[in-house]
Amino acid sequence: MSLPKGLGEEVSKNLVMVARLIDEDPEQAYAYSRIALRLASRVAAVREAAGFAAYATQKYSEALAEFRAAKRMTGSVELWPVMADCERGLGRPERALAMAGEPEVQKLDKAGQVEMRLVAAGARRDLGQLEAAIVTLQSPELASHSIQPWTARLRYAYADALLAAGREDEAREWFAKTVEADKDGSMDASDRLAELDGVEFVDALVGDEPDEIDDEDDEQDDAEVAAAERASDQAEYYDEDDEEYEPLERSEADADVDVTDEIVVVEDDDRDDEQDQARDKG
Repeated sequence: MSLPKGLGEEVSKNLVMVARLIDEDPEQAYAYSRIALRLASRVAAVREAAGFAAYATQKYSEALAEFRAAKRMTGSVELWPVMADCERGLGRPERALAMAGEPEVQKLDKAGQVEMRLVAAGARRDLGQLEAAIVTLQSPELASHSIQPWTARLRYAYADALLAAGREDEAREWFAKTVEADKDGSMDASDRLAELDGVEFVDALVGDEPDEIDDEDDEQDDAEVAAAERASDQAEYYDEDDEEYEPLERSEADADVDVTDEIVVVEDDDRDDEQDQARDKG
């Protein structure tokens, strides 16, 4: 709203594209974020969007700089957990752990505090401190039977940490609890659970040779049809009186196709004579 109308609309369009593409095409989302950043670098929402786009493409140093800029502009601490995770991405888990102990964490809402706990546990694992990571994730939110937006991710992280520590029975239990909380199936907890139970998935289409042969035949037929059409087009539009006419070069695919027998030219006078002879015989 602080931008002139025309500029504001242009920036908004680019931010919308960032939001639409950040999950399915992060690189393209990043490109749109750079356009918005060039147009309005003093708008906090633009800096935040640029930060998330850089984060999605693993440009952690750039993402951290954008998040810090957005924090300075707004005074909000809501980006604190993702800033700490950028430190992890840069290979500095100790800094991430230090941020987990800062006063800013107490200013976060419940979702932000759970996210900070996840980041801290990840930092512990980066340092090889598996048991410490497990303890970090143990919290009232983990023990709660209430399903919240963060529940599935928290349970999954706990199950994964247990598995990494060799505690398979407990990991199986918490992967199962993750499946219960993951209503939209966005996580692979069911696959992890199946692996622990020794279930193997086999692709029924693998090694289906007849279909592969049919596909090869179809490709060859398509190539022959295309070559025949090109040759037919060339014969149809050929004009001997056109000095600028240059015959199309034949490709290797065309070389194997003989279409000369398919092109028949009949003069009108010869056709009339044949019709007259047919009437006389009748």
